[in-house]
Amino acid sequence: MNIILWAALVVIFIIVELSTLQLVSIWLAVSSLITLICTLIFDNLTLLGQTAIFVLTSVVLVTATLPLIKKRLNKKHIATNSELEIGKSATVIEEINPDTNSGRVTLNGVDWRAVSAKGMIIPKNSIVTVTEIKGTKLIVETKN
Repeated sequence: MNIILWAALVVIFIIVELSTLQLVSIWLAVSSLITLICTLIFDNLTLLGQTAIFVLTSVVLVTATLPLIKKRLNKKHIATNSELEIGKSATVIEEINPDTNSGRVTLNGVDWRAVSAKGMIIPKNSIVTVTEIKGTKLIVETKN
């Protein structure tokens, strides 16, 4: 009966891991598998002994991989130069028109393709604010 329990836990933890892909339960799946193998090898292993194996292997696996987890969690996002342009003002040098798929602005002396965030037509020489950047295109709104 305990063999079915550990086999079911292996499957459950693998399903949880595949659904999250965040290394949340991979250690528990491996620990369940190790416990299942120990249960198959040692016929007289009690449920308490099996649980001890499960807990100990889980702790060892988590402790062994903790540096990798910390490294993964501590990745800091480094802003690119374009991300630093969000919130800045730009001048429309070609009417922004979603119907004709046209629009250009100049920002810090650089010519950018631009699209209105609200789908509005923005006339030439208007001052706009950059709200988002998608690739080489600025998403802009008129200044209030």
